[in-house]
Amino acid sequence: MQDLKDQIRSLAQQYAQDTIATRQHLHQHPELSFQEHETSAYVFAKLQEFGLEPRRMTDTGIVVLIKGQSPDKATTALRADLDALPILEQNEVAYKSKHEGVMHACGHDVHTSSLLTTARILSGLRDQFEGTVKLIFQPGEEKFPGGASLMIKEGVLQNPAPQSILGQHVFTPLEVGKVGFRSGMYMASADEIYITVKGKGGHGGLPEQLVDPVLISAHLIVALQQIVSRRANPKTPSVLSFGKVIANGATNVIPSEVKIEGTFRTMDEAWRAEAKQHMKKLAEGLVESMGGTCDINIMDGYPFLKNEPQLTARAKAAAQAYLGEENVIDLDMYMTAEDFAYYSQTTDACFYRLGTRNEAQGITSPVHTPTFNIDESALEIGSGLMAYLAIQELKALASK
Repeated sequence: MQDLKDQIRSLAQQYAQDTIATRQHLHQHPELSFQEHETSAYVFAKLQEFGLEPRRMTDTGIVVLIKGQSPDKATTALRADLDALPILEQNEVAYKSKHEGVMHACGHDVHTSSLLTTARILSGLRDQFEGTVKLIFQPGEEKFPGGASLMIKEGVLQNPAPQSILGQHVFTPLEVGKVGFRSGMYMASADEIYITVKGKGGHGGLPEQLVDPVLISAHLIVALQQIVSRRANPKTPSVLSFGKVIANGATNVIPSEVKIEGTFRTMDEAWRAEAKQHMKKLAEGLVESMGGTCDINIMDGYPFLKNEPQLTARAKAAAQAYLGEENVIDLDMYMTAEDFAYYSQTTDACFYRLGTRNEAQGITSPVHTPTFNIDESALEIGSGLMAYLAIQELKALASK
C-alpha cells in the first residue's frame, strides 16, 4: 500500500488537469477586492462538489472544515485569497482575462485553485489523519482594511480555533519545483501617509510676499527621512518612501498647497506606532516654523508578517520530505506587505513561497504586472504540498 505522502502525490497528479482548468477559469473571470461574487459562488459550488459543507463569511469569504478521525484532537488552517487587481492584461493566452482592466496579476487564482484541489485531496483521505483542517478563502487581500482582518473579526479563527495557519503564495523569482521559507520577521507592515502643506501662493517672481509650500514640502520630505536614519534601531528594517507630490503650480506660479503621499513600512509594531507619532510631531512643527500649516493623516495598513519559528521549522522539514531538500530554499526579508500578517499577529503562522518561474518558457514577469503568468506545473506541486503540510502539522499538534 502506498504511504500517505505517495498517495497525496498521486492524487495531486490525478487532479492536476482539473486544477489547471480551475485556475484558467478563475483567471478568465477576475474580480476586484470585495467584489468577488462570481468567484465566491464558483468556489462554494466546487467545495460542495467535493462533498464538503462550506459557509460564507464577510459576504464573499468562505470557510470550510475537513474533519479527519478524532476531529477535536487538533486544528490547523490553510488560507487562499480570491481577489484580482485593476490591471489590463497583456498576455495573449487562451485564458486571458475577459474582464477588461481586471487581472489576476498576483497569483490569487493560483492560490485558490490549489487550495480547492487540496480540499479535494484531504476530503478523500479523511480516514488517514486525525484532527481538523480549516480552509479559508478570503476576499480583499489587495485592499485596505484587508479581507483577513474582516474574517478574523467575524470569527474565522474560532469554532474551532486553529492552533496554526499556513499560507502559500506564488514567487516569480523562484523556479518552478522549488519552495521557500523564512522563520521570524518576513514581510513589512504598510501604512499610508497623506500630507497637505498649506502656505500662501502667488507669483513666482515675488517670493518675499508668499509662504512657499513647495519649499516647505522639500524640507519636510528630507527631514522625515531622518526619523528612519536617526530614530530607528538599525537592526529593525524600516522604509519611508514618498511616491506622489502634487504642487500644481507653474513655472512662475507658486501654489497655495502641496499634497504629499507615501508609505511607511517596518517589522516592529512598537516602533511602528512610535515612528508615526514622530512623523506627525515633526511635520506639524517644521511646517509651522516655516510659516505654513500642515494636515497629516497616517492610515494604518497591514501589520508586519512574522513566521512562528517552530511552526516554520516543521513546515520546512515537511516540504523537504515532500519535495526533496534541494528544492526547499531559505528566503530573505521582504519589505512588501500581505494581509496574511493579521493571522500571524493572532496565532502561530507560516507564510511560504511557491516557485512559478520558467525562464525557458519566458515566464519571468513579476507579480502586479500586465504580463504576469506562471508555469502551471506549479499547481500540482502547490496543491499536494499544502495537503501534506496540513496532515503533518496535525500530527505535530496532536503530539504536543
